Amino acid sequence: MPDTDRVRVTPATNADIDVVTDQWVALAHDQRRHGSTLLAAENRGSVREWVARSVVTGELLVARDGDEVAGFVGFSLDRGEYDRDHVRGTVSNLFVRPERRGEGVGSELLTAAEDALVDAGAEAVALEALADNGRARSFYADHGYEPHRIELRKPLGDDGEAGNDPGE
Repeated sequence: MPDTDRVRVTPATNADIDVVTDQWVALAHDQRRHGSTLLAAENRGSVREWVARSVVTGELLVARDGDEVAGFVGFSLDRGEYDRDHVRGTVSNLFVRPERRGEGVGSELLTAAEDALVDAGAEAVALEALADNGRARSFYADHGYEPHRIELRKPLGDDGEAGNDPGE
């Protein structure tokens, strides 16, 4: 797996579960400013289960600087219910601690996830970034990612929730 002089990218272990869970909560909290609807702390339990499962399946990598986890990335082969003309991998939840951004940690994590997906048989990789997160979109574009699908969203009702018709 790729390494820099600063970090070493390795598979996550059971000892990383709580740290990565905390980092995911920080990621989700930060993404709210870009329009994410995910609640951070409220999803801690579900995320901890995802992290633990990903440790077991080997689909979670961490960037280590000594004993510190500087960031993480999740990835998997697409296990959707539809047949495709190629095997697709998915990269999810790439996070680098704010004080470590700009050091190449995210690039190391992304490259390691892509390499692991190639080794697992992926022929293409997909990921998501919030439309309002220009920094993330630029980062991925710099790594060869191009828009493929566009999600369209519309709030319903006066306060943005479905079924809240003021005429009811």
